[in-house]
Amino acid sequence: MNLRHTAVVAAALFALAGVGGTAAHASGRATTVRVTAKDYSFKLSKQTVAPGRITFAISNAGHTSHDFAIAGHHSKTISPGQTARLTVTLKAGRYPYKCTIDSHAQLGMKGILHVR
Repeated sequence: MNLRHTAVVAAALFALAGVGGTAAHASGRATTVRVTAKDYSFKLSKQTVAPGRITFAISNAGHTSHDFAIAGHHSKTISPGQTARLTVTLKAGRYPYKCTIDSHAQLGMKGILHVR
């Protein structure tokens, strides 16, 4: 392979990598949803998000410990006044979320996140 041919191949690979990187970035956008946990409810900053990587920034404004579970993932237990983060990748659909501690979900710590 001569030097000119190598340069052409390298330029073509570079161009393809740039196109692929841009497409992957556009479809893999990241979203942050702020979650406030109280006794016994959740307040989300967004009820509907785009598909992709979603980070839940959870703060416990209640007087008891809570966690946040969605799509088979859950945060650590969050003590009153503390925060935690949970990042998941979600496709389009409806995703129930809840607190898995004791009977908190039955007391109202649950809801549905819409991904569209």
